[in-house]
Order: sequence, then structure tokens, then C-alpha cells
Amino acid sequence: MNRDNHWIGGNRIGLLENGEEFFPRVFDAIRQARREAIVETFILFEDKVGLQLHAAMCEAARRGVKVDLMVDGFGSPDLSREFIEGLTSAGVKVRVFDPGRRFMGQRLNVFRRMHRKIVVIDGERAFVGGINYSADHVLDFGPMAKQDYAVELAGPIVGEIHQFVLRSIAMGGLGGKGAGWFRRRLRQAPQADEKAQPAGTADAMFVTRDNRRHTNDIEQQYRAAIRAARERIVIANAYFFPGYRLIKELRRAARRGVDVRLILQGEPDMPIVKTAASMLYHHLLHAGVRIYEYCERPLHGKVALMDDRWSTVGSSNLDPLSLSLNLEANVVVRDTAFNNLLWERMDRLMQHSCKQVEAADLASEWSGWRLVRSFFVFHILRWYPALLGRLPRHVPRLAPAEATDLASRRDRPHGDPAGGATQTEAA
Repeated sequence: MNRDNHWIGGNRIGLLENGEEFFPRVFDAIRQARREAIVETFILFEDKVGLQLHAAMCEAARRGVKVDLMVDGFGSPDLSREFIEGLTSAGVKVRVFDPGRRFMGQRLNVFRRMHRKIVVIDGERAFVGGINYSADHVLDFGPMAKQDYAVELAGPIVGEIHQFVLRSIAMGGLGGKGAGWFRRRLRQAPQADEKAQPAGTADAMFVTRDNRRHTNDIEQQYRAAIRAARERIVIANAYFFPGYRLIKELRRAARRGVDVRLILQGEPDMPIVKTAASMLYHHLLHAGVRIYEYCERPLHGKVALMDDRWSTVGSSNLDPLSLSLNLEANVVVRDTAFNNLLWERMDRLMQHSCKQVEAADLASEWSGWRLVRSFFVFHILRWYPALLGRLPRHVPRLAPAEATDLASRRDRPHGDPAGGATQTEAA
């Protein structure tokens, strides 16, 4: 277990479900910022949600707040020049993580993406989760609106998150005055251990994944919690194809009598997601794991709870991209009240919006094919973390938006400025 990860007490943590709860809280927090607002996101679309974020950031920047926005070059490729220039002219610093050029209309910069979703306001209030800034996170988007979660945090843990986002910008490839400016802000920012005033009673841990020193921290937290569980484990995860060791821990937990439940996609935004997860069903059901497919609309959440105190909410899926390649961030919580609230939400999903997968549902599969498939799945799970880790580890860049080809008048696939998104992405 990485020694950099440690529990910090005295925090208040609120659960936010879907865009209806998340977006108003974030936009109001940006509007109320006094000194600084930092936003990191994988996806920002130029739709009604993206325009609300745009307006909140511009309003804050015009009254002197230091506003910084970082988007991912793969996840947010089609923001218009007008959108970017509206931000920068108001004083918002806009940067793109590892921008890439298209080849024959296709984005090739697929791997090692900045997949985090973090907001920090004045070093005192933070949001971490899986919700992107796009209209497909609110119910009026229709049948493909996503089910997702985030947390709002206050207390000493925010100092650690604040330090992290400033450091990631200062060390992210910015040169010259930009790097120096952020390093000065980093030195001036309060440290997490400077006895910030308690805001609640929850213990929290901020856990990240990168391609340098923290390559498997989030997975380690999951595995340690699964090993320690004695009563219940509930994992709701959009893209579920974890490594062999995590699957083994889940099977062991179920066999020692723990109530292990997985909530996975039944109506996926990408069919391959359900196909990959279903290849594990035999292994899991045979060990006593209960599997529920969420069928109301696409599940995009990345949350889990163990027993009656441990919980986590964040950006990390349990799949090869999140566990072995992408930059991710989760908050791990040790608090009975939060755990119980998350359990109530998960139980409601299982009771009213899920179909439980039974062994009989899989009995019709040809047994010979099942054996062959199980053999290959076993070895894929066993070796993919090491194989993916050998992919080229290029040094990612943070580039000012004006210097990239992100902003383009030619590509506007996500609708006009007043309309909704017409295209969604997995995240």
C-alpha cells in the first residue's frame, strides 16, 4: 500500500446523485468563489450544461477570481473557438491535457488520458466524482441519460486535493512563466496537515492513479477493503473488467460468507462494455457473487461500499483503461452515516431498476464454448495489467487552449450553443 495515502479526519462529505444534484452545487460554488476556482474534467461539451459552466467561470473570472480549467484532449476535442475565446477573454486560464491531432478524422490519442473530475473552490470546498459536464448527465436528455455520482467535501481533506491539483498543473509540462506562476500558488496554498478547521466527523483519503509513482493505488484500496470485509460488499461500476487479483478477492469474499453484490450495466452506452463484463459472470456467480444489471438507462457510476463504514466515489472504472492507463481520482470515506446513505441509494437501484442475473440465465450457453472462453478470459485478466503497462509512456503535455487545434470552427458535433448534445462518449 502506498504510504502517501493516509486518512484525514474532520471532514463533511455529501453524496450528489446525477447532474440534477451535482451541477447546481458546482455552478453555485464557482459563482461564490472569493479567490480561486479550479476545474478538471475529462469531458466538456458545448451544450446547455457546458454553457452553464462557461457562464459561471466567466462571471467569477471577471470579478477577479483566479479561474483555471483543464480538459482532456481526447475527451473534449470539439469546443469551438468562440467558446474558448469567451473563457480566455474573461480571464479564465484554459489548458488541454495531452492534445492530439486527428488523422483522417480519427482521434489517435486514446491512451493515458486525464480522466479525473475534480473541482476545488478557494482551497476550502471540493467536488470529486464521475460526472462530466455534458447534457447526458441530466434526465431530460432522454433514455441515454447517465446514472452517476460525485461527492462534495469540506474540511482538512480539501487541502490535500487543492495541493494535488496545483501540483499537477505546475508539473504538467508548462514552461516559462506559466509553471512559475503555479509553483508560487502551490507554495502559498495551505497544506492539508496545517490543522484546517474540522467541518464534520468523517475520515477521508484522496487516492489517485498516474503512470509514475501511483500506478495501482486505487486498485490496492479496493483489494484491501474487499479482504477486510466481513458482512457486505456492493460495487456499482460502469465499465467492469478488473484484473485477476481483484476478481480473486471478490470470489474469496463471497466464499467466506460475505454478501457480495455487483451493479453493472444492463443498458450500456457501448455494447462491448456489457459483453466484456458478462464474460466474467460464470466465474463470479459460481463463487456466490450476486450480479445486478442496471436496466433503466446507462450506468456511469464508479462507487463502492464495504461493511458499514468504508465507501468510495470517484472517476475510476474497474477496467483496463482506468486501472492501468488513465489518470484517475477517488475519495475513500470511513464514515457510518455516509456508508448508510450510499447503501440506501444502491439498494434502491437493485430493488427498482435492476435485473438480477441468475445462473439459469447463462445455462443456455454452449458448455464447450464457455470452457474455451473462460480459458482466454482467465489469462487476459491475469496478464493485461503488465501488458498494458508496457505501452509507451510518453510525457503528457499541458498546453494553453489557444496553442492547440482543440478549438475549431469546423467541428461542432455537439449541437449549437443553445442546444443539447447530439453525441456522447464513454468516460
